[in-house]
Amino acid sequence: MYKIIHRTEYSYNHPVNLCHNEARLTPRSFAYQDCTDSQFVVEPEPKECRERQDFFGNTVYYFTIQQPHNQLTVTVTSRVDVRGRERQRDFVEHLSWEAARQQLHTDLDPEILEIRQYILNSPMIPVMPELHAYAEKSFIKERPLLDAVEDLSARLYTDFTYDPDFTTIATPLDDVIKHRRGVCQDFAHLGIGCLRALGFAARYVSGYIETKPPPGKEPLSGADASHAWFSVYLPQLGWVDFDPTNNQIPADRHITIAWGRDYADVTPLKGVVFGSGTHALSVSVDCKRENL
Repeated sequence: MYKIIHRTEYSYNHPVNLCHNEARLTPRSFAYQDCTDSQFVVEPEPKECRERQDFFGNTVYYFTIQQPHNQLTVTVTSRVDVRGRERQRDFVEHLSWEAARQQLHTDLDPEILEIRQYILNSPMIPVMPELHAYAEKSFIKERPLLDAVEDLSARLYTDFTYDPDFTTIATPLDDVIKHRRGVCQDFAHLGIGCLRALGFAARYVSGYIETKPPPGKEPLSGADASHAWFSVYLPQLGWVDFDPTNNQIPADRHITIAWGRDYADVTPLKGVVFGSGTHALSVSVDCKRENL
C-alpha cells in the first residue's frame, strides 16, 4: 500500500479574482491497482467543486474560486494498493508483430474497434517520418511483438539523454528527436509515436514511481515527482506498460493516475485565471509505502 501526497502551489504577484480548474490527480482503479482513498484539499476554499469521469475513464476534479487570492494550493492525499503485473507470455512470446498488427486492424471485436482510436495521431504526437525510421530498426521481420517493443524502449533509454532543463510541456517532439534530450513525458511520446507509425495502438500513462534513497539515508520530503510512460495494446493479452525513462516494465513500483492519447489528455492540473501579473509554481510529491 502506498500513501501519496501531491502538493501544487501557485503564488501570484497580483491578486487573481476568479479561476476555473480541472485536476487529474486521483489514481485509477483497474486490474493491477486499487485506489482505496483520495482526498482533495484546496485553499482557498472553492465556491464550487465536483467530480466526473472523462472520455478515457479518468477521474476529473473540477473546482472554481470566486474570491481574490494571491496563492492557490491543491493537496491530494491518496492511498493506493498496487499488485504485480503477471504477463501471460506463453501466447504472446511467439506472436509476431506482423500478426499482431494484422489482428488489430482486421478484428471486428468491439474492444478492438475501441482500441483503434489509439492508432491515430494526437495533438502532441503528430505523424513524423523520423518516428517510423527510428522504430523499424526494432521491428525486424517476424520478431515477437513483445521483444520488439522491449527493444524499442531500451533503445530510447540508451539513445536519449534525460535532461530536465532542455524541454518544457510545450517543446515540439521534433526538437526532442533532433537534440536527443528530454524527460519522461518526451520519452513516452516518442515511444507512442514510434508504435503508432507502425500501426500499433499506444497510449500515454501518467503516474508516480517509488524512488528509493541511498543506503542508510532517509527519503527527502517532497523529493519524488510525477512520472510518465507508455502502454502498447497486444491482442489477446491487453495493455502492456513500458517505462523508457528507466528501461523498465512497470510492476509494483509504478502507480497509475490516468491515461489518454498523450499528455494533453491527462494534464495533472490546468485551468483559467482572471487577473494580471506573473506567477510562480511549486510542486512536491511524497510517495511512500505504508506497513499494514
